[in-house]
Amino acid sequence: MGKKLQHRRFILLSVMLVGAFVLLALRLVDLQVLRHEELRERAQQNTVRRIKIPARRGDILDARGNLLASSAMVKNICANPSLIGNRQAEVARAIAPILGLNEAHLYQKLLVTNRVNDEGKLVPKKYVAITNRIPAEAWLKVRQAMAKLPIPDMDARTNLSSAEKQFLAGLRQRAIALDGPDDQVRRYPHGALAAHVLGFVGRNDDTNSIDFNQLLGMDGIERTFDEKLSGVAGWRVTEKDNRGNEVVSLRDQDVPARDGFNVVLTIDTVVQNILEEALAEGLNNTGAENITGIILRPRTGEILGMASLPDFNPNQVPTNPELRRNRLIGDVCEPGSTFKIVVVSGALEDRLVTLRDVFDCENGVFKYGGRPLRDAHPYGLLSVESIITKSSNIGAAKIGIKLGEDRLYNHMCDFGFGLPTGISLPAESRGIVHPVSKWSKVSIVQIPMGHGVAVTRLQMAMAMGALANDGWLMRPMLVARVQDNSGNVITQYQPQRVRQVVSEATAKQMVQALKTVVGPAGTAKQASLTNYTVAGKTGTAEKPGKGGYLRDQFISSFIGFFPADNPEVCISIVLDAPNSKKGGHTGGAVAAPIFKQVATAVAGYLHIRPDIGPATTNSIASYSERWQQGHSERLTLTDNAKGQ
Repeated sequence: MGKKLQHRRFILLSVMLVGAFVLLALRLVDLQVLRHEELRERAQQNTVRRIKIPARRGDILDARGNLLASSAMVKNICANPSLIGNRQAEVARAIAPILGLNEAHLYQKLLVTNRVNDEGKLVPKKYVAITNRIPAEAWLKVRQAMAKLPIPDMDARTNLSSAEKQFLAGLRQRAIALDGPDDQVRRYPHGALAAHVLGFVGRNDDTNSIDFNQLLGMDGIERTFDEKLSGVAGWRVTEKDNRGNEVVSLRDQDVPARDGFNVVLTIDTVVQNILEEALAEGLNNTGAENITGIILRPRTGEILGMASLPDFNPNQVPTNPELRRNRLIGDVCEPGSTFKIVVVSGALEDRLVTLRDVFDCENGVFKYGGRPLRDAHPYGLLSVESIITKSSNIGAAKIGIKLGEDRLYNHMCDFGFGLPTGISLPAESRGIVHPVSKWSKVSIVQIPMGHGVAVTRLQMAMAMGALANDGWLMRPMLVARVQDNSGNVITQYQPQRVRQVVSEATAKQMVQALKTVVGPAGTAKQASLTNYTVAGKTGTAEKPGKGGYLRDQFISSFIGFFPADNPEVCISIVLDAPNSKKGGHTGGAVAAPIFKQVATAVAGYLHIRPDIGPATTNSIASYSERWQQGHSERLTLTDNAKGQ
């Protein structure tokens, strides 16, 4: 009986053991075969980390290498209150001054609090954000301060327990830590200088994007060259131990980031500053709503200075979109009498008139299509040259009639009106040039005087630059090159000819006529320079409003270049709604004096050789000559197909 019982027990035990091994085998099959991929991924999530290494955004430099925009790598700081114990006061006292934080406020942040975990239990909170975007030097000081954090009642003892030693190590080494990968901040050292050229940056707010929180170019060069400036982020695939420390020996991938390229502009910081100071003074003196200025090299299309006031500081981007709008390329307006250069040069080019031909300006009133056309002053017989000198609307209208609608329209298009200039900035307007089929019966007399057509201020400046450049219209050049941090050139940009809008002979005739505008009988006497011959044109256009033109608001401008027969610089000054009670409203009264102020300062800075009287020194080459000697390769002109 006893043996049978033992035998049954042995069989039962054997069955149980076999069953246990079968169950274990099934469990192993489940874990190692059926759920292998799932569990492997879960294990990797617990230990393997993919760390993004951000790329530093590239710099923006001026033509002489001066820094206009730059990025600084910064750190985000967090704390683990559970490792601090009751030492919040010591920690706050040590690091608050370094981080520029209020000590009492930091003390409160470091207090141990609880949170509810996934299982519904209260557990100590192990994370609290301290501050973000601090310089790397500050983080190094924080680490040093924490490593030497004084704990008098424990440091004085030699018989610390293992738990106390572990607490001190955790407090000094891990209680204050980095929060995620490095970040970066964008800085503009000159504040608002060239703000509308540089633009500004924002942050990628798409939480589902791998580039979340990355700097993004939002306007200006920052936006146009965002891809080149951004660089390429790197990454690191590694493993961490149960304390969250990296196990360096188990790194699987370590791909360094490629920092963004640097963009070198044609803008000269000194020239830009000269322009902006003069515009700010002009804005204050005239009470205008806004004012713009452009300084460019007619032969190459390089823009040395470009400003629109009021402006903004890209370090603190305003919410008001009016301040951020670049009026030089985004706003369109009727150009007024500066547009007369198009109709007169077109008629000269088509050999329909000469500068000596005479037109009857009807003593100030000319009726066409049932509407009266008026001059600012009554003129009788004027030569074509004098029509430019005096800025006669009636004279320009009669030249337009002689030129004809189709030819006038073609010349407007050749000069680039109705088309974007191709400048390296976003949101450029094409302007408004209606096809002939949509012209009214009086368009042929309105357009020659700068009404019935809308242009950008840049388009008008480039058109004047074409006459200064032997009739060649240039593409505006704002970026000279893209280079890496070692100065190696990635992309070199060259001056580009768009098309020859008039012949060299016609351009020289126009220069001859435009010189008289600044003479004693012209409309821009206040634009004359002591040591340089200036050629240019004034413009005064009534602003359109509801139901017609506003009789007391004007767009006032002067665009000129010098030395007239060998131009090195072309300058455009445009004011929107100057206050007539503060010094007039015509282009000659308000824009010409600002041109003179800017031109005088720029000529001295660039060492432009005078063409009136003796040069100040025979040993100083002109800016143009020195520029060509040092950068002759940049003067190679790339002709684009006609009609481009």
